[in-house]
Amino acid sequence: MTNLNLWNIGDNVLLRGVYNHRPAYVQSLRVVKDTPKETALLIWPGAECAAPAGYIHLGHYAWDRWTETLTNTLQLEKYFWRTNRFLILLEPEKFYSTIYIWNAVSNKFVCYYINFQLPFCRTPLGFDTFDLDLDLLIEASLKWKWKDEDEYQDGIRRGGIQPEWVREVEHAKNEVFAKIEKRAYPLDASWLNWQPDPTWSVPYLPQNWDEVNY
Repeated sequence: MTNLNLWNIGDNVLLRGVYNHRPAYVQSLRVVKDTPKETALLIWPGAECAAPAGYIHLGHYAWDRWTETLTNTLQLEKYFWRTNRFLILLEPEKFYSTIYIWNAVSNKFVCYYINFQLPFCRTPLGFDTFDLDLDLLIEASLKWKWKDEDEYQDGIRRGGIQPEWVREVEHAKNEVFAKIEKRAYPLDASWLNWQPDPTWSVPYLPQNWDEVNY
């Protein structure tokens, strides 16, 4: 990192979900862009990650995320990212990220993906946030549909998702829908033809990937 705490293009960083000062999931990525106003991170098949064992072995919908999260019983296992290439766009203070998704084999654009999450903070390893379950899938035509609404409501009912976060998500929804209506950046295909640097090696988890020092 530089003195401005900005990463260099190509740096290996982590994007982690952190809850109660413990990592809940970890992704390794390469930095595509890092400025005070926007950060772009790339993850593609083969990237080393870590996720709860239940998520890995049972799948997203069978695994009981909130029981493990709220009781601090998450046991993370390493695994390798598969199938799709994600370009993750982060903006400071936002309760969401915008993701461009391509099929990594065909290079075909799959969709835009809005991931509602806590605003990120910078760490010596990269960026920490926390996934709030709710997602919005947006086609290239900007036709959209919700994803994981039931999981989001379950997190609210069980106290894992705090009321103040819910209020902020409502504001974020309005902002996202205004972007859809105006076809505003980044939902304007600005990154659609972007290609990663072919010399980049697959990102990895450093030795201290699970340390949270704040």
